[in-house]
Amino acid sequence: MNEPRTSSLTDEAVYRARVRGCLLGGALGDALGYPIEFSSLERIRAAHGERGVTGLLFPGDSEVARISDDTQMTLFTAEALIQAHRRERLKGIGGGWALLVRWAYERWLETQRHPGPEHAAPPQSGAPEGGLITQPWLYARRAPGNACVSGIAQMYAPDPTLALDGRPGEVNPDSKGCGAVMRSAPFGLVNPADAAFAMAARAAQITHGHPTGYYAAGALAAIVAHVVEGESLEGAVLRSLRLLARHPGHEETSAALTEALDLAQEGTPTAEKVESLGEGWVAEQALAIGVYCALVAPSVRDTLLLAVNHSGDSDSTGSVCGNLLGARYGDHGLPHDWVERVEGRAQIAALADDLAAESVRR
Repeated sequence: MNEPRTSSLTDEAVYRARVRGCLLGGALGDALGYPIEFSSLERIRAAHGERGVTGLLFPGDSEVARISDDTQMTLFTAEALIQAHRRERLKGIGGGWALLVRWAYERWLETQRHPGPEHAAPPQSGAPEGGLITQPWLYARRAPGNACVSGIAQMYAPDPTLALDGRPGEVNPDSKGCGAVMRSAPFGLVNPADAAFAMAARAAQITHGHPTGYYAAGALAAIVAHVVEGESLEGAVLRSLRLLARHPGHEETSAALTEALDLAQEGTPTAEKVESLGEGWVAEQALAIGVYCALVAPSVRDTLLLAVNHSGDSDSTGSVCGNLLGARYGDHGLPHDWVERVEGRAQIAALADDLAAESVRR
């Protein structure tokens, strides 16, 4: 892991707000998009009006907007990074983050297989106990990706010492679904961009072996890292493109990000422009849509709504966009009347605070 990122009380407060904003913003975008994930733009407009969805939707008589597997896996990623920092700080054991991330995803998979924590399998020898796996609200199967489920079941932990050479990974080598990118923002919250890119890309290989699948995950983490450090979103994307260019096989991911940047220069944003970038089911499209929306919409509310009102993987594109907005503006920049009605809001905020505290603790 790396040295603490902050140098003053003011810097630390801003950093904590951005960590909290990133995780809460991702959950908010996820909750906005989850109810319309499999709907076409035509069906969304037919059901909700020409503007599409204009706020959170609630199932049945619930007053809570549900999150999906996107937020679930993001939280388990964050928990693994907390554990990795803590092990290094307390025990001097570094370099084990990849195994901790794999164990975290195995715990998430338990929440997809069982109705509650009392049915979950005990942790493997050496794996952390307690934490998110004990939280009943996370035991909900919300259309998890096939590659995530099948990949985690293979119990593969990537070797952090191996170079990212653009070759297909060992697990699901042809898969570049968005299931890796949508969970990768936490790597950018606790590492400088180069390290965040490498760690997120390697962690993506636990489930997604296609180079575009793992490079898109790395790119999101790098963009988040730059934004957390105070870079503009456009500047963060440009710097991440230069980072991508150093790696063989980056072209598909780089082309998608470049297309998002170019499209952002073309005036008023529309759902049709969003759809010109794809539907978000694959990694580079989900990343490009999230970036485009974060660049062009005039307000945080409008940005999040733009990111979900399209024909495609609305919760993943909303989640990616929300991660970026929260990292940029902090939790105070998010619409609080929406945030307070997101499922698990208090637990997400507490986990974000733990992540930030562990990262800055000396």
